[in-house]
Amino acid sequence: MPRILYAEDDETLAFLTKDNLEQHGYDVVHCPDGNACFDRFSDQDFDICILDIMMPKRDGFELAADIRKIDANIPIIFLSAKTLKEDRIKGLRLGADDYLIKPFSIEELVLKIEVFLKRSQKSNVAPQFTYEVGRFTFDSHNYALFDGSEKITLTQRESELLQYFLNNRNQVLKREQILKAVWGDDDYFMGRSLDVFISRLRKILANESVTIENLHGIGFKFSDTP
Repeated sequence: MPRILYAEDDETLAFLTKDNLEQHGYDVVHCPDGNACFDRFSDQDFDICILDIMMPKRDGFELAADIRKIDANIPIIFLSAKTLKEDRIKGLRLGADDYLIKPFSIEELVLKIEVFLKRSQKSNVAPQFTYEVGRFTFDSHNYALFDGSEKITLTQRESELLQYFLNNRNQVLKREQILKAVWGDDDYFMGRSLDVFISRLRKILANESVTIENLHGIGFKFSDTP
C-alpha cells in the first residue's frame, strides 16, 4: 500500500483529504506542522509527500528543501492557497513535482499521485484490501474477517488498527506511532482506547498463529503465521 506523508495545519481540510485518500487505498500519515512532518519523514519510509506551504514551525518551502537533502527522488506535491506565479516557480525550483492551488479537486490530486508514483516506480502493487491473517482472511474494505465460511464483522476502528498492524508485520511499533497513524493523535484517552481495541483484536484472532506482543514501555509487535 503506497504511503503518503501529508503536512497540513488546517484540521478540517486535513481530515477530509486524508479520509478521501484512504478511501482510494492509500496509507496517509498526517502532520499538523512542518517540524512534525520532517521528524516523521526522517523516521519512516514514504512513497510521496503532499505539503501545505503556510504552516507553523517550518513552512512548506523549507520543509521541501530539507526533504530533498535526504531524498532527491521522492515525489513532492504542494497544496497551497498561495496563487502568485512567483510562489509556484519557487516551489518547483525547490524540487516539487507539482503545485495545486486550494481549493483543489480530490480527483485531480489522486490522479497526480498515481502519475508520480508510477514515475517513481513505486506503484507496482495495487492498493491492498485483502490480507491473510493466520487462518483468517481479512477484507479491510468491508471490515470483515473470514474463518472459512464464518464471517466476523469488525468495527471501523478495529479494521483500521488491524490493517495498520498487517502493513507493519513483525515490526516494533511505538504506542504513539500507532495512535497517530490510526487515531490521528496520541493523548492519554486515546491511549486507553488503543489498549481496549488491542484486547478486542486479541480475542477475535485468538489462536496460536496470531500474536500481538506487548513490549512494556515501548509499544506492540504484531506477528502471524499461515
